[in-house]
Amino acid sequence: MRWEAQRLDLEDPSTLPGMPSIRGLLRTVQVPEFPGLTFHEVRAKSALNHVPGESAMPFPWTINPYRGCAHACLYCLSGDTQILMADGRQRPIADLRVGDRIIGTEKRDTYRHYVTTEVAAHWSTVKPAHRVTLEDGSEIVASGDHRFLTGRGWKHVTGTMAGRDRRPHLTTDDELLGFGRTVTSLAVCAEYRRGYLTGMVRGDADLEVYRYQRPARVHGDVHRFRLALADVEGLHRTHDYLAKEGVPTTRFNVTPATDVRRAMTAIRTSSAASVGRIRELVEWPQQPTAAWNRGFLAGIFDAEGSRSGGILQISNTDQGILDRTHAALTDFGFDVAHEDPDLPNGLISLRVRGGLREHMRFVHLVDPAIRRKCHVDGTAIKSDAALRVTAVESLGLEMPMYDITTGTGDFIANGVISHNCFARKTHEWLELDSGHDFDSQIVVKTNLVDVLRKELHRPSWKREHVALGTNTDPYQRAEGRYRLMPGVIRTLAESGTPFSILTKGTLLRRDLPLLAESAQRVPVGLGVSMAIWDDALHAALEPGVPTPRARLDLVRAITEAGLTCGVFMAPVLPGLTDGVAELDAAIGAIAAAGATGVTVIPLHLRPGAREWFMGWLARTHPDLVPRYEQLYARRAYVPAEYRAWLSQRVAPLLAKHGLDRQKGGAARQIAAGVPADGEVGFPAGSLPSDDLPRGGMPGVRPKGEPTAGPARDAAPVGLGEQLSLI
Repeated sequence: MRWEAQRLDLEDPSTLPGMPSIRGLLRTVQVPEFPGLTFHEVRAKSALNHVPGESAMPFPWTINPYRGCAHACLYCLSGDTQILMADGRQRPIADLRVGDRIIGTEKRDTYRHYVTTEVAAHWSTVKPAHRVTLEDGSEIVASGDHRFLTGRGWKHVTGTMAGRDRRPHLTTDDELLGFGRTVTSLAVCAEYRRGYLTGMVRGDADLEVYRYQRPARVHGDVHRFRLALADVEGLHRTHDYLAKEGVPTTRFNVTPATDVRRAMTAIRTSSAASVGRIRELVEWPQQPTAAWNRGFLAGIFDAEGSRSGGILQISNTDQGILDRTHAALTDFGFDVAHEDPDLPNGLISLRVRGGLREHMRFVHLVDPAIRRKCHVDGTAIKSDAALRVTAVESLGLEMPMYDITTGTGDFIANGVISHNCFARKTHEWLELDSGHDFDSQIVVKTNLVDVLRKELHRPSWKREHVALGTNTDPYQRAEGRYRLMPGVIRTLAESGTPFSILTKGTLLRRDLPLLAESAQRVPVGLGVSMAIWDDALHAALEPGVPTPRARLDLVRAITEAGLTCGVFMAPVLPGLTDGVAELDAAIGAIAAAGATGVTVIPLHLRPGAREWFMGWLARTHPDLVPRYEQLYARRAYVPAEYRAWLSQRVAPLLAKHGLDRQKGGAARQIAAGVPADGEVGFPAGSLPSDDLPRGGMPGVRPKGEPTAGPARDAAPVGLGEQLSLI
């Protein structure tokens, strides 16, 4: 859950350690009848949440009476923490934006590798700060809940060995993974520009003055500057830096691209004054400054450097250039190897030793223009960096902190691998249950009904479909205390707004009379999720959630009240609940309860849920770990082969129990490709239907007529994440 720009503090930290609070807080309470829950009562400024435009969800608005804390902003870093970008640069985490391409990691065979990923969400908060100091001198300021990857797995910054706060946490015996300490790129100045031009022009340009002489013509000098490159970044930088020095150049194409060669582009000038000025700019300085050295190394690297196969080197035949390069590198503390392969042309290479640790320090120190030489994508995470934790200490203050969600579930912060929040791309409107702490802290919008009534009475309100239960369950245990849903249902119906509810909570039965009454006025859809029929398995994976039997009774009560009810049979667990007997029992029970439709969804393991589930699997079913590692290798979803196999297994069972044809609708072979990823569909009855008559059973039409319910191709990517609640 994101509390954007909200302050997190405590009214009484001694009694509720680590419990968050937000601006607008009325009070924070714990009550005996709800053990293990903390309620944070707030006054909401809005009730309706607009679904992001790029979403495939078949509803434009959601309402969240409660905000759970299972996916809260637990993993936060200070705003100046440097995040490794896909092009090798670093950027403070506070300056990141959704869509930025950064570096995360993934495991391939034996080793974890750096890979490119994207920022899917970004937010800020205020939390107590801790400083983690590493042996190489690196310092990272983070919240106590933040996690880093060590040689022994993911560990929180702080924790205890026993009691409520027991969890894996950093100690001085731990060593973090990554390339370690690097530097922050400095601002460009005149000396840096001059150094860059010296390296680039001396390394790769034609700069000459020669006598032009032809018979019967006046003799004269020809002035010429020409720089041709395949990498336009270096060309653009040289052009811009020359322009700042009063030297205009003309750009032109040299050779077009072919199947084996990239296009060559060049800049040039033949002005005597311009060529003279360039010659002045690239003269060797008597006492080069640090800024000049940085610029020179960037320029000579762009012109004559390379980085591939774990080797960063600069090669040239000019001894003067080699001497200057070697001096600049050693001035910055690089360990340089001098390699002379004894070639006829006299080419000599200077290689920077120290692996990725020193390569990244070089890249961030000098900031080359040509970024293809700077990325780390595909590089194995091997490093000799001194990343042992030497200290973890509280700073004794709260400070603004930031966090992101990425496609890989992690990112590189100050040179070490950092876990991101469990949140997904749809974090603002789709929150997922990743474990046993699903509803331990609940933010309650006590004035939700009043705010909703005002929003629905606005002239601009178009009475579009509003969905409840797509973020946090509106019928979780907190509803038993606060009773917000009756007011929400009544207000939506009175305004003529169609709505749907998705829940695991049997508390919905309390409101069935009101829902039946509302269905006479507006289209209403109801959905219930369930899948696990073994009581022991349910207790292990869904603690605190009503049992499947109780949810079956809820389905039966809904349909007996004359309402539709679609069932999400999710998640199906490979090797645990995908046997014919288990599937037959589940589908048969769902059909017997009168469900309007069924959608079958295999387990999804997104970052965050993946770590929790695989840890549980290793403890309870270690024999299944190899199979899951194969099924979910480098992916969150099962492969197409498993979906096809499950489809063939499910299809006859749906037919057997009369659910191959969605009740009241045309044939919908849901098992024709088991819904997952973009294929997943909402079961008939779970969404409101605008063209259905009021009264009777809304959403059900005479047999054989098309239903107004959603088709499979209307289903969103990621719905299975919401229902694969692990």
